[in-house]
Amino acid sequence: MFFILMSLTASSQTTKPYTNGSLWQVSFVQVKPGMGNAYLKNLSENWAKAMKQAKTDGLIMDFKVLNGESATKDDWNLMLMIQIKNHAALDGLDDKMEIIRNKMMGDEDAQMKAAISRNDLRQLFGAKLTQELIFK
Repeated sequence: MFFILMSLTASSQTTKPYTNGSLWQVSFVQVKPGMGNAYLKNLSENWAKAMKQAKTDGLIMDFKVLNGESATKDDWNLMLMIQIKNHAALDGLDDKMEIIRNKMMGDEDAQMKAAISRNDLRQLFGAKLTQELIFK
């Protein structure tokens, strides 16, 4: 009887009230003052096109851009989000995305020039790989 009670107690303690959902790669950006439209145009012409192709190719599930007011002068105001099915989908993803970028944005030198010019429009505040939790 003791072992049955201990087993029930242990299993109830390990039962999570959620299941793991998809992954979200989240990047936090602060668009420089007066550069909002220029940066959004850049995103639309480059990042969004690459994400659409990645979604069509089944590499990602979805992508989103969220805009919000900065809480302080040292806060982000734009969040770029890429939804990925699971951790296994990350295997080889960088190489597959590089192929898309090379087709759409040119060789590594062209991409580097574009990246440097984006620095005039925004500041990156970091990125995180997060996992969605779906409550039962």
